[in-house]
Amino acid sequence: MDQLIVKGGYPLHGNVRISGAKNSGLPILIASLLSEYPLRVSNIPHLQDVTTALDLLGRLGAKVELDESMTVEVNARRVTNFRATYEIVETMRASILVLGPLLARFGQAQVSMPGGCAIGSRPIGLHIAGLKALGAKFDMEDGYIQATAHKLHGAHIFMDVVSVTGTENLMMAATLAKGTTVIENAAQEPEVVDLADCLNGMGACIEGAGTSKIIIDGVDELHGHSHTIIADRIEAGTYLVAGAATGGDVRVRDVQPENLVAVLEKLNDSGAHISTGRDWVQLNMNGRRPKSVNVRTAPFPGFPTDMQAQVLMLNSIASGTGSITETIFENRFQHVQELQRMGANIAMNGSTAFVTGVDGLKGARVTATDLRASACLALAGLVATSQTVIQKIHHIDRGYNCIEEKLSQLGAHITRVHDSGTTASFSSLYEAV
Repeated sequence: MDQLIVKGGYPLHGNVRISGAKNSGLPILIASLLSEYPLRVSNIPHLQDVTTALDLLGRLGAKVELDESMTVEVNARRVTNFRATYEIVETMRASILVLGPLLARFGQAQVSMPGGCAIGSRPIGLHIAGLKALGAKFDMEDGYIQATAHKLHGAHIFMDVVSVTGTENLMMAATLAKGTTVIENAAQEPEVVDLADCLNGMGACIEGAGTSKIIIDGVDELHGHSHTIIADRIEAGTYLVAGAATGGDVRVRDVQPENLVAVLEKLNDSGAHISTGRDWVQLNMNGRRPKSVNVRTAPFPGFPTDMQAQVLMLNSIASGTGSITETIFENRFQHVQELQRMGANIAMNGSTAFVTGVDGLKGARVTATDLRASACLALAGLVATSQTVIQKIHHIDRGYNCIEEKLSQLGAHITRVHDSGTTASFSSLYEAV
């Protein structure tokens, strides 16, 4: 298994292109199941989760083609299998998103129960309750959700909890349902808007995406479309935090600054100078030590839970004491113990971490426990004295496209190595597609 070796103490400078958003790419690729005509998706990120999604679509019978420009064309005309197996779902929980499209177009779906998650429970009851309101019937058999529907119909659905994937599943299902569907308390994330834009480009009739109330008028069929997915706001935020932590000057480009407002506000509070353009954000710390900030995660437009670990790391070397409260996932502080191994001063009280900044972290051998924890530890290595070795970095390849290469472009001393000690170049994740 690969490791990352990081030698800290080098301020980051320069600019880096941000990849397409994983959390847009996955549901948009799965949306191809709603049509018998090809869906062409550009700006697809080079990630393990995307590889898994393409594998899933191929197993269902879709034809998948990928070119060198990272554009994928999916033709789901001849889908004949309606089963998402456990081996797929256990590696990518977004597989649950096939439920809505398969039910809407084919009237049946079998999806393995996803089970637990390293960062906490992600119940699928919201998906099932919403799809039942649209006319689907469900049974459980051998650990699989067995779903059937003669023809989905419109419904008024109030989501008890804001759920991004729940909103996306119901929105996709409702595009082919008979009549009008209203989703109240819907997720407002930019990735939901991106999916709605793609679906509307395919001929759907969706209004209100980006607000708490989405209205979908069902249509008889969807047609082919070409769509370019938005930038990954979490990847962009991660590199901006890296610049702030190292006292550097970093520009992220090919981004939508309006999707980063909550993160940019906290970075501004930390003492960074922030400037923005149409498709870029620049952060300059001018060599200063950051100031501690207080953060409370919340659904969009609040502070994203996927940036919690990175900002907690920033607080660990900032001046003062800051609090980080996690409201989305109940078990998303596994990176705290690893940061403490590097000398961080962190006290936990329930779902809140109180972080008192230290003058510097010390390099250590640490273990990544999930995707964002991996990024947190990579950033910690950038500011630590001596060498940091990060183990189990397979997590990071699920959400960051060539993170060691991009950080190296900014002046970081970071290398990916095999367990044997040989340097590893980033090999293609798509060879099997």
